[in-house]
Amino acid sequence: MPEPLFEARSQEDVTYRLRLPPFLERDWQEALPDLLANCPPGPVDLDCGTWPLNVRDLQHLIDTLEREGLSINGLEACRSETVISANALGLQARLRMEHLQIKPVADAAAGLRLHQGTLRSGDHVNAQGHLLLVGDVNPGARVSAAGDVLVWGRLRGVAHAGCLGNSEAKIVALQLRPLQLRIADCVARGPDEQPQPGFAEQARIVNGEIVIEAAQPLPPIVPATERDDSLA
Repeated sequence: MPEPLFEARSQEDVTYRLRLPPFLERDWQEALPDLLANCPPGPVDLDCGTWPLNVRDLQHLIDTLEREGLSINGLEACRSETVISANALGLQARLRMEHLQIKPVADAAAGLRLHQGTLRSGDHVNAQGHLLLVGDVNPGARVSAAGDVLVWGRLRGVAHAGCLGNSEAKIVALQLRPLQLRIADCVARGPDEQPQPGFAEQARIVNGEIVIEAAQPLPPIVPATERDDSLA
């Protein structure tokens, strides 16, 4: 029996989970009327699966749900571009780690530390090579690495890439709103303006200063991966 695409999370929980159909099996826009046919008004948790949705797609989805008396309580997706688009629209969104695509980079010798989980005030994660953190970095938390700092979530704390002096290091996040950015010996504040919809953001050194620019939401990962869910 196929898994239901619309179901109550529990008898006590009035928030329902709405699952879009599997990617390329059926167009999600075509499937919406059937998905919503027996859906009572109220909040829903939206599971986008592996659909790569841009801001326009999600806005269309939001408008359709609102016409049916529904609102998105939270969203989860297997594609980082969908999470970025959701953040641009002010939605609470989560990237599902099990579908994160790992790709090689040239600097394989540097190694990678992988940390899963959101950091809260007072937490600090450091890496001897590159750092990939899947989760948010909240205000008061710190991340640092001798190589690149990659945050597959919202970066709102302090990030230091190239902490041993590597001025070629980068800081990349799905949403880059840190209290402070440091790359090697350069220091900068986070940007005040909103990011471009549908893009991640990265910080790097250009002509001796840290610049922030749009980045493709694809994680550069080195093959020598050290998985670590602890804080250090």
